[in-house]
Amino acid sequence: MLAFNDLGGRDPSPVADAFACFWQVVVWGEGATLCEPAFTQPEYSVIVSDVITEGQALLKVSFVDCGRGSGLRFESGDPADFRIGADGTVYAARTLHLSERKGQSLKIRMKDAEAQEVWLTHVSFTLPNTPKQVPEIVFPWRSVVVGGDGSVSRVKRDWVIPPINVPENSRGQFPEELVKIRSDRDKINTLRYSVTGPGADQTPTGLFIIDPITGQLSVTKPLDREQISNFHLRAHAVDINGNQMENPIDIVINVIDMNDNRPEFSHQIWNGTVDEGAKPGSFVMTVTAQDKDDPNTANGMLRYKILSQSPESPSTNMFTINNKTGKIITVAAGLDREKVSQYTLIIQATDMEGNPMYGLSNTATAIIRLLDVNDNAPEFTRETFHGEVPENRVNVIVTNLTVTDKDKPGTPAWNAVYRITSGDPTGRFSIPTDPTTNEGLITVVKPIDFEMSHLYTLIVVAENEVPLVGGIHRTRQSTATISIRIIDVNESPNFDPNPKQVKLDEGLPAGSTLTTFTAHDPDRQGQSIRYSKLFDPANWLEIDPNSGRISTITLLDRESPYVRNNLYNATFMASDNGIPPASGTGTLQIYLLDINDNAPRVFPREAEVCERPEPNAINITAVDGDLSPNAGPFAFELAIRPSDVRRNWTLTRLSGEYVQLSLKIGYLHSGVYEVPILITDSGNLPMANTSYLRVKVCQCDHHGDCVDMERIMAAGLGTGAIIAILICIIILLVLVLLFVMWMKRRDKERQAKQLLIDPEDDVRDNILKYDEEGGGEEDQDYDLSQLQQPDTLEHDLVKPVGIRRLDERPLHPEPSYPLRSAAPHPGDIGDFIHEGLKAADTDPTAPPYDSLLVFDYEGSGSTAGSLSSLHSSSSGGDQDYDYLSEWGPRFRKLADMYGGNDD
Repeated sequence: MLAFNDLGGRDPSPVADAFACFWQVVVWGEGATLCEPAFTQPEYSVIVSDVITEGQALLKVSFVDCGRGSGLRFESGDPADFRIGADGTVYAARTLHLSERKGQSLKIRMKDAEAQEVWLTHVSFTLPNTPKQVPEIVFPWRSVVVGGDGSVSRVKRDWVIPPINVPENSRGQFPEELVKIRSDRDKINTLRYSVTGPGADQTPTGLFIIDPITGQLSVTKPLDREQISNFHLRAHAVDINGNQMENPIDIVINVIDMNDNRPEFSHQIWNGTVDEGAKPGSFVMTVTAQDKDDPNTANGMLRYKILSQSPESPSTNMFTINNKTGKIITVAAGLDREKVSQYTLIIQATDMEGNPMYGLSNTATAIIRLLDVNDNAPEFTRETFHGEVPENRVNVIVTNLTVTDKDKPGTPAWNAVYRITSGDPTGRFSIPTDPTTNEGLITVVKPIDFEMSHLYTLIVVAENEVPLVGGIHRTRQSTATISIRIIDVNESPNFDPNPKQVKLDEGLPAGSTLTTFTAHDPDRQGQSIRYSKLFDPANWLEIDPNSGRISTITLLDRESPYVRNNLYNATFMASDNGIPPASGTGTLQIYLLDINDNAPRVFPREAEVCERPEPNAINITAVDGDLSPNAGPFAFELAIRPSDVRRNWTLTRLSGEYVQLSLKIGYLHSGVYEVPILITDSGNLPMANTSYLRVKVCQCDHHGDCVDMERIMAAGLGTGAIIAILICIIILLVLVLLFVMWMKRRDKERQAKQLLIDPEDDVRDNILKYDEEGGGEEDQDYDLSQLQQPDTLEHDLVKPVGIRRLDERPLHPEPSYPLRSAAPHPGDIGDFIHEGLKAADTDPTAPPYDSLLVFDYEGSGSTAGSLSSLHSSSSGGDQDYDYLSEWGPRFRKLADMYGGNDD
């Protein structure tokens, strides 16, 4: 049997609730249910500090009224110190010290004034440092049984331990003792106690521990109901050897929910819409919030309310919210989008069933946008509008109709539609709407004749694309009067009918009158009209400028290229003398009837046959410019002259339109033959004509096709075309030849210019300085005169470009002399020297600077005098040195020095 230690009074700890016996009695009978009113707990325990202040909320008690209604009310057993609200919340009536109450509990009564019934519960207050007495659980035994041998044994009884309630988020000292487990066999044996299960030896481990000696079960840290709401543990008792001494007992630990979570809205901003002018009770939107606390307790029971409304127009409470569901509806009339287009509500959600004293709350914003409905009719800005338009003008805007509409721009409730109700029976006006400005554009869609009406007065109604909502009446400003004045203009004369058609035979002679084509002036004032010809492609007609009478000036021919489908069109113009003058045009259509005025002719005009008669005869027909019956069928006949026509050819009739021409003889030489054929049409007065068929007789292959040049010429090019092509080819060849001759002449002139060098620029006539002296001239086989006359050299005797004597001073740029044919420039210096030596050996007329020379021996017997004589006044004093002046300016100084001048 479960036993509780005698604690000498009720345990004020919340753990004692696990072992307090309270019941809500429900007695089931046959087909009936009885609810017994009672407090949900026979005793409440609350941990508070020693000093509590006035108005401080301490706890809330709950009572099941079983539907008895408002006849029940709470009463405090100590109204001087504590008071209780209608919802069961207990408050401190004054500031007091609980230690002065010496552990006294507070009685709370629920009283039914009508039935005179009273229900009672107790509230005990526990200070934080108050010693805590823990209940004890004893492993139970059912009864004592005497065995057959006289022995006594005990039989256990199975039972369920009531759950242990532990508040979440406890701030007590840990580990906090919960309950003590004890077996009555600990008097005989030394026992060890343990617990298993989630929270003990399973995840989350270490939440619950037990003293193995005393069996004291404790919790090590605060619990969180939102993570784990209850724990199922199993208590064990074993001896020191590990033998099970008791059957395990189950312990259920419930985590009691505390109000430690605020409500959270699903969205911080909620958007809703409602039609303007909506009736009270119209649904707007639903806002929702969630609370992580236990929804079955007041901690998770939410209540909604509207804290504020902005703007507060036309009243402060235009909307209400269902405090349980969060459904927002309208409660007042007068929602007008044109005055207030949007409302902003601050919504609050509070737990503890909305208790403002100790419930936790949160807020969100609800934005309610009013949807526009057509509750405002368009109104004209004026009652009368005026406009004017010239006659006969279409697609012209006469005037703009302006309206105002308080509905939302761009919506069907704002877009205006204009309708003419009277004044326009013939539909000459329309009023489209400008989509941007919403103005009505009165437009002329049919020509208006000033002579018919000078003024139009229209009655126009402005409406919206959608009808007005119920209860809205149209205002007078939705109708306007439009006065439109027609301006007279000089109208063009009109031909009637237009076009006008006349029918007559072709071949009508010149000067014949066809018809009179006149026009009338729409204007009422008398104006004269003159006529003129505007378009007459064949120049067949003329018109009288005053009467409009049309006559011919030449023969009318139906076969003219200007006639299409037997119709000839001519355009005439009529002009009045108004200010400004106006003119109109009319078309005269002449339908020409065919007469037999065209002789037939053969078709095709050319054909070809083989030299020998084979089954390739020519099918021919005739063409006639006339129409039936003035055309076919035709009669074909070969001409009598020349006589060989009927001897060589024959005609075979195939039908009234076709005959076949073939060779009558066995062979006919190749060539072109003109075959005269007499063709007669079928007119009432038949017309005959001798037409020539050009027949080419040619040699044929086995397929019967021509193979000679005549065939080629006939296929595409004539003799003239071939001659033109040959002439073009000859001209092209002559141009190419002239170009080649011009290039050669240009090369000769370029080479001649290279030889014409200014003697004063010729470096070969200059005195050169050498680093070493050369040999005598007698061992050299060359003519010195060539040094002064390089122009006399032939092209093949000039040194190659780039080759000079070893002792020759480089000159830049080198003179351009006529080139001599030589081997390509060698890449190796040795080959270069050998090539120069070879040129010197094989060309005895070459100048000395074009060969490889060695000047290590001067030689003797030179015909030239010694250079030292230039310094001696005695040697050659009688010599004439004036010729040196002829050598150029560079030798004039020598001529002056040795010419005998005293200077």
